[in-house]
Amino acid sequence: MINPFQYVFGPVRSWRLGRSLGIDPLSSKDKICNMDCIYCQLGKTAQLTNERRIYVPTRDVIDEISRIPLHFVDYITFAGRGEPTLAKNLGEMIRGIKAIRHERVAVLTNSSLMSLQEVRDDLSAADFVLAKLDAGNQSFFETIDQGQELDLEEIIHGIMEFRSSFKGKLALQIMLVDQNIENIQQIAEISRRIGANEIQLDTPFRPCAIKPLERQRVQWAKKFFEDMPVVSVFDAPLQEYTPMDERATMNRHGNYRKTRFSS
Repeated sequence: MINPFQYVFGPVRSWRLGRSLGIDPLSSKDKICNMDCIYCQLGKTAQLTNERRIYVPTRDVIDEISRIPLHFVDYITFAGRGEPTLAKNLGEMIRGIKAIRHERVAVLTNSSLMSLQEVRDDLSAADFVLAKLDAGNQSFFETIDQGQELDLEEIIHGIMEFRSSFKGKLALQIMLVDQNIENIQQIAEISRRIGANEIQLDTPFRPCAIKPLERQRVQWAKKFFEDMPVVSVFDAPLQEYTPMDERATMNRHGNYRKTRFSS
């Protein structure tokens, strides 16, 4: 069967979002991002860029979403093969979807461009923003996320600016691996300053170049966030899900068949 959708994928059962239908606002065969994270389930970044531009016409995304049954999912989630905020029309897409759908809209972002007012304005249209924070200083940031000419302090400041005015729910998503677990105290201190609605501790279960941490180590890390609203991937129950198109979902979400959990 030919996939009738070019930009919509899933749904997947997310431990953070429930039943989540994905939208790829970049929708390329290649991974387009401004980071090359060591744990990414999509492999190496093919197009490493900080340039925001329109990759997919807003009307095409709205057309696809309009063909999906109402109340099909818990969240319509911007994710895919790269960093969603690189799409200059992200805010336009979010507002267009909310005009015709009742489901909540989420955005998974690596936080890299949140220092830009235009990006914060785009994200403010969403109901739930999940912003990445994998490091507490520039050295760990460059080791884990390998960003292209990105400054961690600017990113943190951008998240804090966004938090101060955002009326929706903000989560900090922290991917724990061997390479950053020793930096956990500093990450927790920054998280406390930001004051997000939720702290999400994850570890890479989907197949990638990095092994996931054991439950005991994640639970140890969780203690640094005890005075904050924190959840971990190990707190989530096992879930089964069947996407509309398996190939399209695996292309943008990783091999969900070989993992206990979906992000």
